[in-house]
Amino acid sequence: QVQLVESGGGLVQAGGSLRLSCAASGSIFSINTMRWYRQAPGKQRDLVAAITSGGSTNYADFVKGRFTISRDNAKNTVYLQMNSLKPEDTAVYYCNADVSMERFDYNYWGQGTQVTVSS
Repeated sequence: QVQLVESGGGLVQAGGSLRLSCAASGSIFSINTMRWYRQAPGKQRDLVAAITSGGSTNYADFVKGRFTISRDNAKNTVYLQMNSLKPEDTAVYYCNADVSMERFDYNYWGQGTQVTVSS
């Protein structure tokens, strides 16, 4: 089946930057919308950013002006450039994708990558 593998997480100081990547692999006919979510300890999983197959983007209010989502369709990969990081950005970041294959539509999740921002 389809696998989504995130990379790029780690420990960074407040004000620093990280770039997350999520690569999709498997039997895929097409990838539609791709998203980044995050989940902090004791909180629900929140949508951070989304990008459509045509490149249209949307961001949560708490990351506007700091984060940028992009994608490389040839590589089946979505990125999240995170700048001006704050301690409250600390969370597990998850990749999510809508995938069309074998005439059906599916939604997949990656395993998550930890982002820790220290003060």
